[in-house]
Amino acid sequence: MVLKSVVIDTSFGKLALSFTAQGLSAISFVDTESEVSEPLPPAARQVQQQLEEFFAGSRTSFDIVIDFSAMPQFQADVLKLVRSIPYGKTRSYEQIAIHLGNAKAARAVGQANGNNPIPIVIPCHRVIGKGGKLTGYAYGLDVKKKLLRIENPAAYRPQIELFSA
Repeated sequence: MVLKSVVIDTSFGKLALSFTAQGLSAISFVDTESEVSEPLPPAARQVQQQLEEFFAGSRTSFDIVIDFSAMPQFQADVLKLVRSIPYGKTRSYEQIAIHLGNAKAARAVGQANGNNPIPIVIPCHRVIGKGGKLTGYAYGLDVKKKLLRIENPAAYRPQIELFSA
């Protein structure tokens, strides 16, 4: 049960945050017309500060309490594992499925990851296709690429930039 929803302004755009008594339960990108919530409750200020530090490249992990209770168990297991992917690194859907004990569950992992209600903090952008291919992202591949570039700029430069440096 959502107790509080707020809209924050970040250098990456406006984000809606939802909280339950157990912690952060959702983050979503919202349009520029959305009104920023004032004043922000302390939990929202903490999330906003940590997100800004991440976007600036000075934060590599989040110290935010997450509420997984509304998720099906498989999705919560997948997202807890996704949350453990190190900053600047990626893992494939297949690698996650294997780690969960079922190599054939890559599509189910993809679906659970694609329905991540807490992007960025649970870094679903770090999950890629087999062979390193960038695959779908709920907010578009451009957003996924931007998030990956924050973490590892050299690895995600468009090929044309390799010749202009």
